Amino acid sequence: MVNTIDAKMLAKMFLAGAKNLEAKKEWINELNVFPVPDGDTGTNMTLTIMAAAKEVSAMENPDMASLCKAISSGSLRGARGNSGVILSQLFRGFTKEVRNYNELNVPIAADAFEKAVETAYKAVMKPKEGTILTVAKGGAQKARELADNGEKDLAVFFEKIIRYSDEVLARTPEMLPVLKQAGVVDSGGQGLMQILKGAYDAFLGKEIDFTIESEPAAPGNTVRNVDGQAQADIKFGYCTEFIIMLSRNFNIKQEMDFKGYLESIGDSIVVVADEDVVKVHVHTNDPGLAIQKALKYGALSNLKIDNMRLEHEEKLFRMAEKQEGAAARMPRKEVGFLAVSVGEGVNEIFRGLGVDYIIEGGQTMNPSTADMLDAIERVNADTIFILPNNKNIILAAEQASHMAEDKRIIVIPTRTVPQGITAVINYVPDLSVEENTKTMQEEIKKVRTGQVTYAVRDTVIDDKEIRQGDYMGIGDSGILSNGTDMTEVTFQMLEEMMDQDKELIAIYYGQEISEEAAKDLRNRVEARYPRCDVELQFGGQPIYYYIISVE
Repeated sequence: MVNTIDAKMLAKMFLAGAKNLEAKKEWINELNVFPVPDGDTGTNMTLTIMAAAKEVSAMENPDMASLCKAISSGSLRGARGNSGVILSQLFRGFTKEVRNYNELNVPIAADAFEKAVETAYKAVMKPKEGTILTVAKGGAQKARELADNGEKDLAVFFEKIIRYSDEVLARTPEMLPVLKQAGVVDSGGQGLMQILKGAYDAFLGKEIDFTIESEPAAPGNTVRNVDGQAQADIKFGYCTEFIIMLSRNFNIKQEMDFKGYLESIGDSIVVVADEDVVKVHVHTNDPGLAIQKALKYGALSNLKIDNMRLEHEEKLFRMAEKQEGAAARMPRKEVGFLAVSVGEGVNEIFRGLGVDYIIEGGQTMNPSTADMLDAIERVNADTIFILPNNKNIILAAEQASHMAEDKRIIVIPTRTVPQGITAVINYVPDLSVEENTKTMQEEIKKVRTGQVTYAVRDTVIDDKEIRQGDYMGIGDSGILSNGTDMTEVTFQMLEEMMDQDKELIAIYYGQEISEEAAKDLRNRVEARYPRCDVELQFGGQPIYYYIISVE
């Protein structure tokens, strides 16, 4: 019988859970209800937990407080997509409950499971049952039942929680008809189960490779298609990153002083403080100076120094420096805009409308909370409007808005690129922030969006039988059309979106569509809807052949 676990065992369990999720991520991706080529629940959850796992794996003999901080902070900053944000909130609640104990027993663990669920539910504006939240809640309820009944053996405790949570997961199709019709359980809930099962294997002493490998740059990077630069163009040669484990409170004045010092020795500076941890990034010619200064505030971890002059990746860093330098030269302004976008044409549209910074990302590559925080740092404005332009990015944007300091962050919950464009167009500089927020939120509700892509598997959804390779027209609430002819599917989708009140149709064609084909579609739409203004724009977006909006 094992009645307690210490920080060392909890760290092993966490790493094993992360590794098990990583191994199953593609299987979890395939559980996504929509058979689109960008189902990414498994990927988002894996990137989220791996951000924390890297911090945990770098720790030697952690105590409970430092371990909990690494798990919470790492997952919060690495969170991607709705499933990743919810997972990070589960970790945040759990660690907040256990960080003050040296060992965990059944009663403490039960309290922590309940705190995890409470925290995650609060993070979601409209919690939906039949999802990862339901599975987590079921596990917490079983944990409380076992603790109240006097169970003390953690092996029995964990085993029964997992068994009951699996039963809850199996019932998710009964809670969400869309899952039942597609013949799958909730993908986020399945991801959570793989974490729990991996953690339980480690608890039982099964042989597991706990090595956490560095991964290539994750989706959401803000730099794309950068031209090569000569070594002589690199002003500051060392990209220096580390985390300060604060020995005392880090107040606003200290943070500003530290940033000021870093600016005197380098550029490309990011300093993000979160409770007793500060994440630092700077380009400098003398990393030792930055390190010496940081040591005055606490111990360092996750130290990483790259010589950009010797690496092929210098091209990416150079472009980031140019962007940051331009931002630094710009005078501070009252209001700025930050938009998530993908596709050369769409990016240019946002820039032309005055958006200050573009985060490359979207449905196929959800940017993380850390990506959002980094972008916020680069926009030199007192108030920043964030346009997520994807329903799966809104939670990460909101999480970043709560973590950002010294700037007022407002997330306009745009679920599609056309909604984001509408929001910017309706911004009026002479109005107050509050008035503009209200106007933009009202205007985006008037936009209907349809997107055309292809199916990656056979399924039945929204009462439509879909075959692998079919084209699909996906509206705001589901599948509007499907078939083997892309143009017909696109036109049928538009007809489902239209009504007598609509006056404007905007067509954005993707990187795989020729201008000639796009113009043919526009001509057909103009003939069908002569009373509407029809706009055709090159979007250049991947995966989605057409994005169409009507207002």
